[in-house]
Amino acid sequence: MAKISVELAKHLEQEITTLCHCWRVTRGDGAVMGFTDHDRRVTCDGTVFMPETGLSGSEARHSFGLAVDTMDVEGALSSLDISESDIVAGLYDGATVETLLVNWQEPQQFMRLRRAVIGQITRRDGRFVAELESPERALDQTNGRTVRRQCDAELGDARCRVDLENARWRGEGVLTSAEGNSIRVSGLDGFTSGWFADGILTWKSGASAGKRERVSGHRKDADGVMLDLWRDAAAIVQPGDRFGVSTGCDKQFSTCRAKFSNSANFRGFPHLPGNDAGYSYVVEGQLFDGGPIVE
Repeated sequence: MAKISVELAKHLEQEITTLCHCWRVTRGDGAVMGFTDHDRRVTCDGTVFMPETGLSGSEARHSFGLAVDTMDVEGALSSLDISESDIVAGLYDGATVETLLVNWQEPQQFMRLRRAVIGQITRRDGRFVAELESPERALDQTNGRTVRRQCDAELGDARCRVDLENARWRGEGVLTSAEGNSIRVSGLDGFTSGWFADGILTWKSGASAGKRERVSGHRKDADGVMLDLWRDAAAIVQPGDRFGVSTGCDKQFSTCRAKFSNSANFRGFPHLPGNDAGYSYVVEGQLFDGGPIVE
């Protein structure tokens, strides 16, 4: 239950009130931003809440139990506040949003209505809609390890132990052209198709220097090398920009063994029988010697 001060409680009892909503957004990179549906700047609880975004909120609900409550916050995209490039780059994914009810004439009178996490953001016609989910959202997420055939480690981390600094696993190139979420590059001709699929590309020059993008596909054709990026237009790039890229892994045991010779550190359960094996019955001619069902 939200705590309310005596002063704000008295103000709410009046026939005429001077209230507004304020949203404090804390991104994963530590940046804090403030927005309000009031028509003037409001300074409250150590944060300056700006009105230029035209932010507005839908009806919010709070239910008992462990259900995930949601509400939407809508506003205009702005190069000064919330830019489309930052949204596409994932800077607001999982950001924390605090909703405050503030007496804009006496900003020290406020109450914290709710604390939520940004779930999904949609963009259209220069506007965005952010879905705010209650903290119970964390209960829907997988915690700990899951028993599955695929590896659950990240390539190159302490559990995987593959040294991605080895030149064998890395390449450098230059962007020659961009076509939607695919880019044509030079400098990677010595690598076979698919070598960098599921890898990470890091821009080293240009407007997006330092930004990282996931590579979903790597192929070669008659005109050169193409890399497919996971997010369309996630980074602002142009021909001539340099990048570095590391190889990827599809989390399969066969790939870990053949490509990386790292089967001893595979963090999955490759010999886990599937439902077909669990519900099957004995058939003449099958081999039951206690060996692995899945190679």
